[in-house]
Amino acid sequence: MSGIRCKNTQPEMLVRRSLHAMGLRYRLHDRRLPGKPDLVFPKYRTIIEVRGCFWHAHGCRDFKMPNDNMEFWKEKLEANVARDERNLEQLLEAGWGVGIVWECYVRQHQKGSQGDLSRELFPFIKDGSEPKDNVVREFAAEYL
Repeated sequence: MSGIRCKNTQPEMLVRRSLHAMGLRYRLHDRRLPGKPDLVFPKYRTIIEVRGCFWHAHGCRDFKMPNDNMEFWKEKLEANVARDERNLEQLLEAGWGVGIVWECYVRQHQKGSQGDLSRELFPFIKDGSEPKDNVVREFAAEYL
């Protein structure tokens, strides 16, 4: 498990490259915010979280609970989900808009072009003219 990264994962890097190519600039893993979100767009008061389907127990077909040491994994993944919910609640209370991009969504768009991915995220990020209180948008694969 020491080889598992929480930063600079392949899905995160694909999202970062795609958005950067469209001219969007962001901060990475801002420690001042709850949960050190992956991409922070201060100008638009928007955050993009790139989440792995396994580590965050997404309900898609890519998530499968391990059969070995099932009790450990159940507790571990439930704690991850609870932490995600706490961080999300704190970000929303602070007036941030939060986009959650799931690994399955990135994988689905990898088959096409990265431009498709950024074209769908771009309007959510740029819509920063009004306060984003309680705005959460999930980007997940169509085959859930």
